[in-house]
Amino acid sequence: MKPRSFEYRAPTSLAEALAILAEDPDDSKVLAGGQSLVPMMNFRLASPGTLVDINQIPGLSGIRTVDDRVVITTRTRHLQVQNNSVPGPLGSLLRHAAAHVGHLPIRTRGTFGGSIAHCDSASEWCLVASLLDAEMTAVSKARGERTIAAADFFQSIFTTALEPDELLLSVSLPALDDTWRTGIAEFARRAGDFGIVTTTAAVRVVDDVVREARVSIGGVSEVPFRSAAAEQALVGQALTDAALVAAAEAAADEVDPPSDTHGDAAYRRDLVRALLPRALGTTVGA
Repeated sequence: MKPRSFEYRAPTSLAEALAILAEDPDDSKVLAGGQSLVPMMNFRLASPGTLVDINQIPGLSGIRTVDDRVVITTRTRHLQVQNNSVPGPLGSLLRHAAAHVGHLPIRTRGTFGGSIAHCDSASEWCLVASLLDAEMTAVSKARGERTIAAADFFQSIFTTALEPDELLLSVSLPALDDTWRTGIAEFARRAGDFGIVTTTAAVRVVDDVVREARVSIGGVSEVPFRSAAAEQALVGQALTDAALVAAAEAAADEVDPPSDTHGDAAYRRDLVRALLPRALGTTVGA
């Protein structure tokens, strides 16, 4: 199949892009990398009347540090994130997560912000945003800029808190110091496929004891799943094999995964049990 006919617009400024979106927000879509949107249009799962191509707008690509936050702008390509120079545990997590994103051609063209806005629960970037309580900055012509917490941003499958006339400008993540360790483990049928289950973890370890823990799991719900049970199981414990197994078991008991052609609920729980210790056991601190 092919997409229905549409109007293609390529604004050269942010103000122009927002004005186009404001004209008919319910029938417009933003195009950056197109790695998700174009296939959906070909299958008529998305049929926008207007495509707003933001690739000619300056200032929408790059990674920068602002105080104690790392800001990734919306049109930053996956490959740019994979080759980032962010120091410490956050930079390592971004590099490891990016390696799981599709294949090289997809990482070359696809964008960080596009993945976040697409809101697939299997997306590595949605998981990282959920894991680290990211803050999303959105902008519209009518309301200006606003900041949305990750917990409020991801609402259901392919649905976010973005309004139809809004553009996602950037995603802000905490710049983790060296007391943090981060990790990701994913199982997919083939290299480059979306993970059937993906686990991400970030733990702050002081005096060999976990003082703070964050665990986010993909593929077990419509949006990235923060496992409070796994986090509680880790806090106050040394990062031992027994603690990792206990946290994974707590997460597996807590999730309520779907069953589909890729695996039933029991299979996905088993993957949580297997993958979470791998993510935590291979945590990286630099």
